[in-house]
Amino acid sequence: MTGSPSSPGFPDSPPSPGTPSRTVSSPAPSARSGRPATAGRRRRRPPLSIAALCLAGALTATVAPTAAAEPAHAAADPLARYHRQHLDWKSCLLGPDDETGKELQQADAQCADVTVPLNYAEPDGRTITVAISRIRATDTARRVGALLLNGGGPGGQSIGDPPWVRTAMKQVGERYDVVGVDPRFVGRSTPLDCRWPTGSFVRGAGSDRAGFDRMVALAEELAGRCRTHQGDVLPYVTTRNTARDMDVVRAALGEPRISYLGYSYGTYLGQVYATMFPRRTDRVVLDGLVDPGRYNPRLLRGTEPANRHALKGWAAWAAARHTAYGLGRTPGEVLAAVDGVQAAAGRTPLPIGGHRVDEHVVPVVVFSGLSQDNDAAYADLARAVRDMRRAVGGRTVTPSPWLAETLGFLLDGSDSAYGSVQTAILCGDVSAPRSPEVYWRDVQRARAKDPLFGPVTNNINPCAFWDPPRERPTTVRGDLPALLVNATGDPRSIYRNAQTVRRMWPSSRLVTLRGADQHAVYGVYGSSCADKAVNTYLATGRLPAKDVTCDRPSG
Repeated sequence: MTGSPSSPGFPDSPPSPGTPSRTVSSPAPSARSGRPATAGRRRRRPPLSIAALCLAGALTATVAPTAAAEPAHAAADPLARYHRQHLDWKSCLLGPDDETGKELQQADAQCADVTVPLNYAEPDGRTITVAISRIRATDTARRVGALLLNGGGPGGQSIGDPPWVRTAMKQVGERYDVVGVDPRFVGRSTPLDCRWPTGSFVRGAGSDRAGFDRMVALAEELAGRCRTHQGDVLPYVTTRNTARDMDVVRAALGEPRISYLGYSYGTYLGQVYATMFPRRTDRVVLDGLVDPGRYNPRLLRGTEPANRHALKGWAAWAAARHTAYGLGRTPGEVLAAVDGVQAAAGRTPLPIGGHRVDEHVVPVVVFSGLSQDNDAAYADLARAVRDMRRAVGGRTVTPSPWLAETLGFLLDGSDSAYGSVQTAILCGDVSAPRSPEVYWRDVQRARAKDPLFGPVTNNINPCAFWDPPRERPTTVRGDLPALLVNATGDPRSIYRNAQTVRRMWPSSRLVTLRGADQHAVYGVYGSSCADKAVNTYLATGRLPAKDVTCDRPSG
């Protein structure tokens, strides 16, 4: 629930438009989320990032913490060498072109590699590394502890997030060690790359059975590439193992407990960590909530109404700017322009910037442009639709920067690693339906209600051809006094998810941003009301007396 927040959010998809100086990853389509997944000038993956690619299944198996998962004391601890390891802190700058490293260096951050087991059932076996960054507390007299960050995805980097998060925290940031973590197989950690020809498996199903069958073949091919190139590690690319890694990071930092800020998919990771390690959390903020009972490889299912609402909001904005974009003078005309582009791409792929954009890609481009409702994001999507419309009829078009980045992400293999690890996590966590007929029936039902987005959110994905998970998913249980944050119109992590978690945890409190079609709020959207609620909690450790409602900022 991608990308920034990086395209926050769920399976995130391609870069979200109008990426602000900080990003969150969202559920996948956006394969890059509107999530705060990475700050700075990093590309933002539009949320599908949990919220992005799939949304469906339920978690039913209660998994008791194992010896490997629970930190032990003394010599009986099978993970003692990991918990007590010495961290070699060094510069985060990898070279002259490392923009993330430059931002970290300017913020006085340092980086280290944490060694963790590949397989926690065999702690003496093969190891991998998890890359972390840290800006240390400067108000040491009132130091609270370490605040670990996850910007979403799954598969989004968070090592670059401490500078902008520290800024969002204002003075309370001085009391924390702010720690960015690239989860296992992500970013600067031990890598995983299935050598895909795309950065995301998210596609529209097409207008007919022949188009859907092409998507079945693509999903099977992508799964096969992962088995061929990364089959030895795929069973260990899971949220539960990422949570175990987090606890090794906690111990290696010398912290009895950690505070945590997670966006989009990062909210699910936080829920799993708190369940597996119930005595290891301090102050927990979850922004852009995933409903743990619906977490599975089809996270985007059920987001169609929120995305349609967001599309209508964008259409009204574009109609008011017909002179600039030429998409129509009324919202209805703008929506008709989008439908016209999709219909034309179904007849003949559109030639745009060296790519051929067909009916499987056009709706993903539109979907990816809807995780943020600010002017910059709206303008990027308007330019993208304008460019695609110009390409109707075969005229070659040079795409705008955001459209060029999005098409590059979807149609070449330069971001293969992102799509690979995102998919591996989703498929490794929860089983997906195996029969293509299940997906086809779902696509047909969804198409009747929403012809543009239904075939995207219900389409088949590589998890249909994946080996079954090694572990059953975590049943999130108990009552965690966390601070939850969500916008009512979030098109990736829909608001209903936050309401579900709020009911599940009676001791929690919910900060609602009313009237915004926005994925990721704290430190990202510019709501002083929401930011104040989070910072007050981080400063005092006390939740609001009751739930908080903030209105969308005007202007």
